[in-house]
Amino acid sequence: MTNVVSFDQQPWHKKTAALDALSALVADDVVAVNQLIVQRMESRVAIIPRLAGHIIAAGGKRLRPILTLAAAQLCGYQGQRHLKLASCVEFIHTATLLHDDVVDDSDMRRGGPSANALFGNEASVLVGDFLFSRAFELMVEDGSIDVLRILSHASAVIAEGEVLQLATTNDSTTSEQAYLEVVRAKTAELFAAACRIGAVVAGRPSSEEEALRTFGLNLGIAFQIVDDVLDYSAAQERLGKTVGDDFREGKVTLPVILAIHRGTEAERGFWKRTLDDHEQEPSDLAHAQDLIRRHNALEDAIARAQHYGAIARDALGLFPAHPVKQALLDIVDFTVEREF
Repeated sequence: MTNVVSFDQQPWHKKTAALDALSALVADDVVAVNQLIVQRMESRVAIIPRLAGHIIAAGGKRLRPILTLAAAQLCGYQGQRHLKLASCVEFIHTATLLHDDVVDDSDMRRGGPSANALFGNEASVLVGDFLFSRAFELMVEDGSIDVLRILSHASAVIAEGEVLQLATTNDSTTSEQAYLEVVRAKTAELFAAACRIGAVVAGRPSSEEEALRTFGLNLGIAFQIVDDVLDYSAAQERLGKTVGDDFREGKVTLPVILAIHRGTEAERGFWKRTLDDHEQEPSDLAHAQDLIRRHNALEDAIARAQHYGAIARDALGLFPAHPVKQALLDIVDFTVEREF
């Protein structure tokens, strides 16, 4: 029987310990990456560093660039190339956040006003484009065709995922397979690339490169599934955004898909009205949460996340014992147990 994580009973300090431990192992590199990010955000157009700085400051724990730094360290890399590439990963991620918030018409980002709410949609889109351009400059400066291929491919796949998500939004007939295709493209692909380039810069064999790609991909899938669970289960202060954003935007995520498949015809009518037709009343979010709980959709979605987390853990099996390896394994547990 699968052990289901209780989001309300896990002490917060236990949940953050894994991420804090991994961050500490690459602490000097994180400082250098943050300095690079600030330098590369500079522009003679004043609104660019202001807007970019706003979204980056609200960007959370820097998990994706930290994964690049950790993967390079795990592979024994001793140079400096990983610093620019970790910065590149963060710029790609930040650019997608800016574009996401415009597409979703989001007013909040991690408990604060989104960039588009403060600066407008036009500026947010264009600064997102600026950050993508900065990312490609960093790739070119690195000089590796392999790195350029991996990160440029990831950028293209992310964009495909965004478009694919448009096709599943406001469609309560979306399948679990279609949902996972969006997750792999929109979220997991950058996790995979961030980890993979750590092996590339270290010149490690393809087996290690593939192992880190598999680790990142499945970690990213687990991460997004839990994120979607949190939108229906966590308190606002722990989630860092308003609970129910996905519901209000008509996004069909895994908890909803499971509830729809297990529900009655009347319940499916509710989902069609609120998601497909986007006719929502103030009490509808609470009813949606009740239906999701009634059909154990949150618990089973977490079980799916644990499945992908197990694949991620197995992918690191070929690496010898190392503090970074243990920290990455702990990050898998952190991902499926996190509260933000």
